[in-house]
Amino acid sequence: MRDLMPWLTACMLCGMGAGALAQDGQVPVSGVYSCVDARGRKLTSDRPIAECADREQKLLNPSGTVRAKVGPTLTAQERSAQEEREKQEAQGRALQAEEKRRQRALLVRYPGKETHDRERTGALAQIGSVIQAANKRIDDLQQERSKLDGEMEFYKKDPSKAPPLLRQKFEDLSQSMASQKRFIGEQENEIRRVNARFDDELVRLKQLWAAQHAAPAPPVRKSP
Repeated sequence: MRDLMPWLTACMLCGMGAGALAQDGQVPVSGVYSCVDARGRKLTSDRPIAECADREQKLLNPSGTVRAKVGPTLTAQERSAQEEREKQEAQGRALQAEEKRRQRALLVRYPGKETHDRERTGALAQIGSVIQAANKRIDDLQQERSKLDGEMEFYKKDPSKAPPLLRQKFEDLSQSMASQKRFIGEQENEIRRVNARFDDELVRLKQLWAAQHAAPAPPVRKSP
């Protein structure tokens, strides 16, 4: 019996390999092939059936059970088109899986509207603090500007006679104030962007929350 084991194992592996090749339609495998052709006739043969080259054929065991399935014979162009379809389907499944992952992450992060509102308020408050600091800087610059305006009064009739250092301070203050105003404008745009993001999230979350609440609750296990 021990001497027969390697032979039996080899036979099993050969059978498995032949079934896989037949399923891919790569190599004809001995057995009984069965199919229903385009005219609705059920055909059988000991080799792949030409009338069913455009459809699936079954490779049967002697007992009549299905041993493997042989796909339709494809041309190079058809095979290329099939591979492209399979590629697109795989990409679609990957996108769906990624979207589901994002949805789960959203639900974990925002289990309810209160949490979402609270995070929006916090994000806007941070931007508001930055704008407040910029406005404070503008106020300080305006006070310095007032002092320089007082010094420039002596040169009101001919500002070109003002000392170069005074003129340079005047120019630096003007540029600093313009820079702060541009910065405030950017932060106001950021406020609009943040609100738009939270608005879009809220639309998606309302749908997810509704679906989550509509889902049936898991059955309660009764203690024995």
